[in-house]
Amino acid sequence: MEIQRDIYDYILNWKNNTTGTKALLIEGARRIGKSTIVEIFGKNEYKSYIMIDFNKASRKIINLFDDMNNLDIFFQTISLEYNTRLYPRESLIIFDEVQKCPKARESIKYLVKDGRYDYIETGSLISIKENVEGITLPSEERKIKMYPLNFQEFLRFMDEELLMEYISDCWEKRIPLDNKMHIKAMHLFKEYMLVGGMPQPVIAFLKNGRDFAAADIEKRDILDLYRDDIKKSAKKYKSKVSAIFENIPGYLSSHEKRVILSSISDNYDPDRYDEPFFWLDDSMICNLCYKCNDPNVGLALNKNDAFVKCYMGDTGLLVSLAFSENELANQELYKQIMNGKLSLNEGMLYENMIAQMLVSKGKKLYFYTRYNQEKHRNDIETDFLLSNESKTNYKVNPIEVKSSKNYTTKSLKRFKEVFGKKVDNQMIIHPKIFSAEDNITKIPPYMVWVAL
Repeated sequence: MEIQRDIYDYILNWKNNTTGTKALLIEGARRIGKSTIVEIFGKNEYKSYIMIDFNKASRKIINLFDDMNNLDIFFQTISLEYNTRLYPRESLIIFDEVQKCPKARESIKYLVKDGRYDYIETGSLISIKENVEGITLPSEERKIKMYPLNFQEFLRFMDEELLMEYISDCWEKRIPLDNKMHIKAMHLFKEYMLVGGMPQPVIAFLKNGRDFAAADIEKRDILDLYRDDIKKSAKKYKSKVSAIFENIPGYLSSHEKRVILSSISDNYDPDRYDEPFFWLDDSMICNLCYKCNDPNVGLALNKNDAFVKCYMGDTGLLVSLAFSENELANQELYKQIMNGKLSLNEGMLYENMIAQMLVSKGKKLYFYTRYNQEKHRNDIETDFLLSNESKTNYKVNPIEVKSSKNYTTKSLKRFKEVFGKKVDNQMIIHPKIFSAEDNITKIPPYMVWVAL
């Protein structure tokens, strides 16, 4: 079962517009579908392709990258080793899991300059310092990040393209879906939230008659791969990375959902690149959301590195990480979530999913809280802040995520009172139908992909 991915069009645009002047580097977490999409692309768009998987490549292939002075011999060798004829300007060479062979990545400079073929690299943990130490990173490289399936890709795979078009049309007209369609869309969104966007769990879910348990088996295999990656790659700080990874559900189920980085180490230094949270972020296993101290003057400019929320990169994996196999085996937990009766933990899943959706659209994650000394508690709490990305007329959009149909808007209203001139659109993402009142736009989560 082949999943149609949106990134395919981006890769096609790269092929049609770079004319061999840039290699394409696709970064993403393990099992995100990088290898699958580039191999499909190679089959569809080229006369021939060679995929060098550095998890399996022979020593003869690995040693080729030690000396790039004779490219005729280089191409002859890989052509013979992979039994594939290469055609100038009509063949693609893929370096799969290129972080396993840093010299191969360094060779891109010479291969692109040679101009005979096109090159795509895929990598996990590619930007971690130890994976590129001692090599010259090529400037002849265009980077793109690949994420889990987004909601529209999930709908497409579930053969719900008409519903997808209807949701988009309703958003354009700023009207709610018909109630029957709203119920259907929310059901699909909850399925997406529980299964997640990793390709193998999604395929297992549909192939086995929309069976959550079949998807869970695949997700636990991926979580085990991540644990192995942490053991192999995190090196001296692997115990901290492992502890954070395993406790993500605990962080997200707390009221504030944030972790103070300085609590991890007595000698915490925000400028050190090898801190465990940054490792998880670079690996794309997690999405980090930083506190903005003053939304008045810009989000990135007032980022507080010491206050961070850590979301899982894929919400389906969070479900399997948060709950044991026994908890999920009897289907009761799935039933509670599908019926909207899981309370606190459901809120954790909703918020993680919105973070995932925002990141997949290229958004940086920020939040804001204000502590009230008199009340001894936060009187403003926004889950996410987005800017309008304007340099001349900067505005900020506060977002709150609600998993329950019953809630208040006090926090958003206080935010508007404090930062009024800088506030553009206020938004609540909730399980009810679309509405707009009191200068607050309220949208169901299935509209996020078109609304933000």
